[in-house]
Amino acid sequence: MSQTYVTGFPRIGEKRELKFALEEYWAGKTDFEALKAVAKTLRNRHWNYQKERHIDFISCNDFSLYDIMLDTTVMLGAIPPRFENIDDKTDRYFAMARGDDDHAAMEMTKWFNTNYHYIVPELHANMNFSHVNISKIAEEFIEAKAQGVHPKINLVGPLTFIFLSNAVDGSDLFNLFDAVVTAYAKVLYAISSLGENIVVQFDEPLFAKTLEPKFLSLLKIAYERLGVVSPNLKIAVVTYFDRANEAVEILGNCPIWGIGLDFVYGEENLDALLHVNGKMLIAGVIDGRNVWKNNVSKTYNLLEKISEKIDAQQIIISTSCSLLHVPFSTQFEEKLAPEVKSRLSFALEKLVELEQINTLWEKQEKPEASACTQKAPSVKSSAIAYTRSSYTTRFALQQKALNLPLFPTTTIGSFPQTKETRAVRNAFKKGEITREAYEASLKESIKKCVELQEALGLDVLVHGEFERNDMVEYFGELLEGFAFSENGWVQSYGSRCVKPPLLYGSVSRKQPLSVDWSVYAQSLTDKPMKGMLTGPVTILNWSFVRNDIPKSEVAFEVARAIAEEVDELQRHDIKIIQVDEAAFKEGYPLREEKIKAYEKWAVESFKASIGIAWDQTQIHTHMCYSNFNDIIDTIERMDADVITIETSRSGNKLLKVFQKANYKAQIGPGVYDIHSPRVPSVEEMSEQIKAFLHVLPKEQLWINPDCGLKTRGWSETKAALANMIKAVHLAR
Repeated sequence: MSQTYVTGFPRIGEKRELKFALEEYWAGKTDFEALKAVAKTLRNRHWNYQKERHIDFISCNDFSLYDIMLDTTVMLGAIPPRFENIDDKTDRYFAMARGDDDHAAMEMTKWFNTNYHYIVPELHANMNFSHVNISKIAEEFIEAKAQGVHPKINLVGPLTFIFLSNAVDGSDLFNLFDAVVTAYAKVLYAISSLGENIVVQFDEPLFAKTLEPKFLSLLKIAYERLGVVSPNLKIAVVTYFDRANEAVEILGNCPIWGIGLDFVYGEENLDALLHVNGKMLIAGVIDGRNVWKNNVSKTYNLLEKISEKIDAQQIIISTSCSLLHVPFSTQFEEKLAPEVKSRLSFALEKLVELEQINTLWEKQEKPEASACTQKAPSVKSSAIAYTRSSYTTRFALQQKALNLPLFPTTTIGSFPQTKETRAVRNAFKKGEITREAYEASLKESIKKCVELQEALGLDVLVHGEFERNDMVEYFGELLEGFAFSENGWVQSYGSRCVKPPLLYGSVSRKQPLSVDWSVYAQSLTDKPMKGMLTGPVTILNWSFVRNDIPKSEVAFEVARAIAEEVDELQRHDIKIIQVDEAAFKEGYPLREEKIKAYEKWAVESFKASIGIAWDQTQIHTHMCYSNFNDIIDTIERMDADVITIETSRSGNKLLKVFQKANYKAQIGPGVYDIHSPRVPSVEEMSEQIKAFLHVLPKEQLWINPDCGLKTRGWSETKAALANMIKAVHLAR
């Protein structure tokens, strides 16, 4: 009898219950016991959903109050020394994630090529990992058993943990390999006391990347040791997001029970199956990253290909990765057009798909090939001609037109969106207020925002984006080819959730996207007003994109629409236009051989979106949470005039990449972290600017927060920006 396996499950809740419980706790409205009660309710509910669909391998320890990497840091006792003075474990946990009045938060960055953010562990050469603690695991395991579930236990694998950590002392973290594996062995030994025949899932997505041979040798050492810790345990090593052929050759000879592979985004894994060597194969054939309904006949054919290379009794049918990356259920979608909703499959529906394909596979009932439900339109993939002059020529024209001071100050775009702002937008969407009343409210918010920026002394202003629910969803709502869910929320980090658009059809611009708001805001001030747009690559990477035509073709459709908006903005005398590519890096393939093709269409589509800009129109872009070492040449090819980046949690190591590459355009490093409610002092920001000037010439430097201010409160925003301006005056 074949079995089913879910790699991991969403934790935010079907109606974002965890988000609201966290935010009430952080606001002091509830205590920690109330938060724990919500978390327990969600875990039990999620286990029951999987039980109802007869899932054989259900996870515990895939749930977190903030982030699994942060939980792993705590489990291993790898608390950064700067947090050790916080006695209360809960306060310390959230201070590590979010910061507090006395502690800057730990760095946060993207989980491989997804839009999920993880907290980056801070390790140093002398760590001994002597305080291993599995209390969270044990608590959830016992809870699951009480619900009639014999759960597998999910752990971040040791190699992935080390690779994704930061060395705060500059040491080679792989010198800690023995200590980390020893700590994991202690974890396994403690887990083995919880019962018999416990499956422990080690997530090692690291091995879907192109890696140096040393990592493969360490993989062998790690799982030869961990695989024999206890006969009570069945060790499964799971990779996802791409192929992992080299790792399979190693793992096939390790004393482990199972190997998990992603056949949706790494069909090349078929070539590795000869090396499975009798292990159980956790075959990821149900797409865990996208929302389109499973093609049953295609999936069945894939299972047949797998079974040609290994015994069918070894196959466990699984999701390709954790379902963390998709919304909870389509059952809450009442307004989607039937032709769109009928194509969708969220987390709960994927459980049904898993059960369905498993039943067919068990009975050897091959389904008929399904007719294609999406008809590919003719796609206008030709790029708009790129006619901009060299950066040097543009810089001179822009300086003359804008007359900006040394260290120009700006923000990334959005300002705080209060409950009142959201309430007005929701009232308009529900038809409770007229368009005139809605627009009057927005204009009042914009007016106050412009007045605040002028009072603070910012040099380049923004309109605040009060009309926008999300930097991608807003534009999608105004473009043809997009649909929107009501409750399609996906966790981005902590309590932060996003609702990605559903890009299902041919994209075109039928109306202005932002022109009216930018023109109105510019009428209120003599200072330059930035037009704010989202770039084509980010729109794709933060949407669920149709999978019936190449992504590159869709990107050029979106780029053409953005280019039309750029042209209309500049014709309305908007002299600075920001085309954000916050998600440019996260779309990168994990395998080197696939990168060049991605870079080609990503750069060309971005340039297609800005190629219509006049030389005197200054083009900004924004990227966040990226390691730029390997893409600095690509960023140069994008040819923006100003790039703003996140550096507040990562020191100046990102800037040094730009220095080493002799990057000529202007750069706005984030001078403070907007993901924390903490307000940095003038002195702290002054030191940050001084540090920037050790890396960049003063003529290249802009000063700004590291990201948009949408999620912050007004009081902390005013205080932080005021301190930023004071620091800039000192620097000048």
